[in-house]
Amino acid sequence: MNQKALLEAALFISDEPLSLEKLSKIVCAKSEDVKKLIEKIRNELADEDRGIELIETPEGYELRVKAEYRERVAKLAPFADMSDGMMRTLAIVAVKQPIKQSTIVKYQGNKTYGYVASLERKGLIKTEKCGRTKLITTTPDFEKYFGKSSEEMKRLLEEKVKEKV
Repeated sequence: MNQKALLEAALFISDEPLSLEKLSKIVCAKSEDVKKLIEKIRNELADEDRGIELIETPEGYELRVKAEYRERVAKLAPFADMSDGMMRTLAIVAVKQPIKQSTIVKYQGNKTYGYVASLERKGLIKTEKCGRTKLITTTPDFEKYFGKSSEEMKRLLEEKVKEKV
């Protein structure tokens, strides 16, 4: 089996960054050999005729759309249809979870009910009955979508809020 092709396939299909250790196991090769294969793929994708790139994050390696093409293809992403209100609701849940729906309604008004229903259908949050309201938390799909843990997202969102204050 072609190790470089297998490595590329693993990076393409994964919805999260893959560590060097994990990639080594997938292609049954030493870390040093996998690093060489990663560099080959990275160099091939660096060509201006390619729309994706191989990047290294603190969590591992991943394929991403190159910045200059991102805006044109963003609407094809699974959650590109989220409105600003839905994104605000999701941010509030991520930062304050677990949070009561009634608390979010105080911040955003009655549109919150529709936002919560949509976010729950998308699998990004889960709700459970709590008296006359609902208690809301994020799901593992939230973490997969954003490629970061809830704690990392909470920290990033809090930093953004501080910047605007």
